[in-house]
Amino acid sequence: MKKLILILACSLLGCTQMVAQKTAKATFPDGSPISSWFTTNKKVTLAQLGKAYVITDFGVKQDSTLVQTELIQQTIDLAAQKGGGVIIIPKGTFMSGALFFKPKTHLYVSEGAVLKGSDNIADYPKLPSRMEGQSLDYFTALVNAYQVDGFTIAGKGTIDGNGLHYWEAFWARRKENPNCTNLEVSRPRLVFIWKSNNVQVQDVKLHNSGFWTSHYYQCNNVKVLDVHIFSPYQPVKAPSTDAIDIDVCNNVLIKGCYMSVNDDAIALKGGKGPWADRVPNNGANTNIIIEDCEFGFCHSALTCGSEAIHNRNIIMRNCHVSEATRILWLKMRPDTPQLYEYISLENIKGQAHSLLFVKPWKQFFDLQGRKDVPLSYSDHISLKNIEVKCDIFYDVAISEYDKLSNFSFENFTVESKNASIDKSVVKGFTLKNVKVNNKMVE
Repeated sequence: MKKLILILACSLLGCTQMVAQKTAKATFPDGSPISSWFTTNKKVTLAQLGKAYVITDFGVKQDSTLVQTELIQQTIDLAAQKGGGVIIIPKGTFMSGALFFKPKTHLYVSEGAVLKGSDNIADYPKLPSRMEGQSLDYFTALVNAYQVDGFTIAGKGTIDGNGLHYWEAFWARRKENPNCTNLEVSRPRLVFIWKSNNVQVQDVKLHNSGFWTSHYYQCNNVKVLDVHIFSPYQPVKAPSTDAIDIDVCNNVLIKGCYMSVNDDAIALKGGKGPWADRVPNNGANTNIIIEDCEFGFCHSALTCGSEAIHNRNIIMRNCHVSEATRILWLKMRPDTPQLYEYISLENIKGQAHSLLFVKPWKQFFDLQGRKDVPLSYSDHISLKNIEVKCDIFYDVAISEYDKLSNFSFENFTVESKNASIDKSVVKGFTLKNVKVNNKMVE
């Protein structure tokens, strides 16, 4: 009897420990709890989006060469006037300039449908906007939503930026002036969502953007689920076509997505400049989870910066990377005060040139008259369960203005052409079971 009680007690203790471990895993890197919002990933059905407004029922023609912005916008406006609904792009190709979704309206791109952007920049008016960490007037995107809480983009069709003309114009300008900025060549984004909460983008294909592919600014509770994002790097490179730009957002889930673009796949932004942390329109990105994603060609799978002042509680897990230049890139911008903290990568497999890349980012450096150089910090950076082949697994070289602390590497099985590591640049560096080229690194 005593043995039976002992066995039951041990079993109960084991179960309690297992439950405790599961509970412990449901936290962000700083120890704060991950809410159930992140694990509730139901797709929105078409029926849930309200009354259907099929654009061809409102005068839009099935003509892939005709720009029909006005008629499509009229359909959106009508839906908004009648209390909301879903704008349906049916099978076929429909060309448009900038579209503006209103409160209680949604976009559904049917399977076999293409919403194609005009390649004439005149079809994208300049309005107050946000680009590269600045609030400024800029060209609108193809799909725009400003203060549209609950906004949904769904369907298995394609939103195509038709970007070739813009890419060619950019490279022609870069040939004339190798130091030209991204904003010198007029290009539209594909999707821009601003000050909208409870946003869901699911299942669609976002292809061939003229500039950034999808940009979320000052939003809370954003889910991007099973989205296929692509812009080419050959034969014509699609410059600055970041797949997902998160800009001053809280609670973001990116799950089951494929991303292959000629720039960063996921970039965390929030402001730039020597006094960026004092500008009201700037701010932090907090509570970001990226999971079950596939990364094709990109400059980096996950990037902090270069226009970012504070990123906290960032998790990237259960992802596969191929053809990436970098897997985690911490851009240390010497003209901007930055804090990147509590960032965790776990269960990452694949191939890249660099696994971890931390170096000063000096492009377009401008202290704007500030006498001192602002300091930048990266703290509590954790990489765990990593199986990759790379050229350089630890690509780190910082300046006197960059402060790195509390880095942790655990359970690495890495093949790297360059296996060297300089732990001295990090204050508090923990390595546990780190194997590079079949040799333990201590």
